Amino acid sequence: MWSSLNEWLWHERFWLPPNHTWAELEDPDGLVYAHPRDMLAALPVALALVAVRLAFERFVGLPLSRWLGVRDQARKPLKPNPTLEKHFLTEGGKPKEPQLALLAARCGLTLRQTQRWFRRRRNQDRPCLTKKFCEASWRFAFYLCSFLGGLWVLYHPLKLALYRWYLLELSFYTSLLITLPFDIKRKDFKEQVVHHFVTITLITFSYSANLLRIGSLVLLLHDSSDYLLEACKMFNYTHFRRVCDTLFVVFSLVFFYTRLVLFPTQIIYTTYYESIANSSPFFAYYFFNTLLAVLQLLHVFWSYLILRMLYSFVKKGQMEKDVRSDVEESDSSDGEAAQEHPQLKNGEAPTDGPRRRAAGRLVNGHTPAT
Repeated sequence: MWSSLNEWLWHERFWLPPNHTWAELEDPDGLVYAHPRDMLAALPVALALVAVRLAFERFVGLPLSRWLGVRDQARKPLKPNPTLEKHFLTEGGKPKEPQLALLAARCGLTLRQTQRWFRRRRNQDRPCLTKKFCEASWRFAFYLCSFLGGLWVLYHPLKLALYRWYLLELSFYTSLLITLPFDIKRKDFKEQVVHHFVTITLITFSYSANLLRIGSLVLLLHDSSDYLLEACKMFNYTHFRRVCDTLFVVFSLVFFYTRLVLFPTQIIYTTYYESIANSSPFFAYYFFNTLLAVLQLLHVFWSYLILRMLYSFVKKGQMEKDVRSDVEESDSSDGEAAQEHPQLKNGEAPTDGPRRRAAGRLVNGHTPAT
C-alpha cells in the first residue's frame, strides 16, 4: 500500500512538464540531481536544531541579554484563589464586569481586588523580556548565517552545499513547528503557522521537482530581511533605542523591496508566465503558484502591520511596541482609575492632593501606584 501511495504521489504528470520523466533526472553524465528521498534527513536535523537552539539560548542568548542590559519587569506575587483560577482556566482571563462582580462577591473580595488578581494572573502567562530576547537572538543567528550561506551556495545543477542549505532551511522551519507550543504567542500566530506550513511544502516539493533555482531565490529573498527583523527585536528589548529605530527603518525598506517588489515582479512573474513558455500548464505549475500567491498575501498582511509601526514612528519620533505582541499590564489601569474617580472621565481633577497627583500621572502616561 505504501508503495502504491508513493508511486501515485510522485507520478510524473503531477510534478514534471508534459513529455518529461523522472529518468531524465537520474544523475546522467556525472551530474547529481535532487531526489525526494534526500529530504527524509530533515526530521532528525530538525530535532538536532531544537537541541542546538536550547543550548544557544542558554549559553549565548541569556548571557548576551544580560550584557546588553535586558531586565525582566518585576511581577508582584499572586495570592492563590481556587475560584478565580478555575474561572481563568475555563472561561478566560478577561471576564466582563458582571462576571467580575459575581466572582468578587463569591470570593469575598472587592471589585478592584478581583480586577487586580486577573491582571496579575494574565501577566504570569506572558513571556518575559529575556525569553523574547533569547528567541530573537537564535532566529537572528540562523537567518543571518542562512542568508550569507545562500549567497555562497547558489549554483545549479545541484551541488552538495546547495543540498545542505536546502536541508538546513527545511529542518529549521520544521523545528519551528516542533517548538511552536513553547514559543512566544503573538497576534499573528495563525498567519505564522500558515507561513511555516507553506514554506515547508514549497521547500520539499521544489527540491523534489528539481525547481532548485527558483526555490533558492525564494529562500534567499526571505532571509535577506528576516535577520534584520530579529536584530531589531533584540535591540528593542535593550536600552539601545536609536539602534532599534535605525534597524527597523532599514528592515522596512528591505522588506518592502524584496516582498512587495522583487517577489511578485521577478519570482511570481517567472513561475507564472515564463515557466510554461515552452510547455503547457501541469499540476505542479498550479500547485507552486498557489503556494507562492499565499506567501504574497502574507507579505501584504505583514506590510500593513509594518506601515502601522512606521506611521507611529514618524508621528511620535520613536518606535512603539510590536503591534503583534501582547503587552504586560501594570498593577493598576486607567480604566480602574476612571471607575474609582468618575470625574477623571470628564477631565476634572480631584480636589485632594493625592488624587491630583494621581491624575497628573495619568495625564503623563503613568499609572498611580496601589
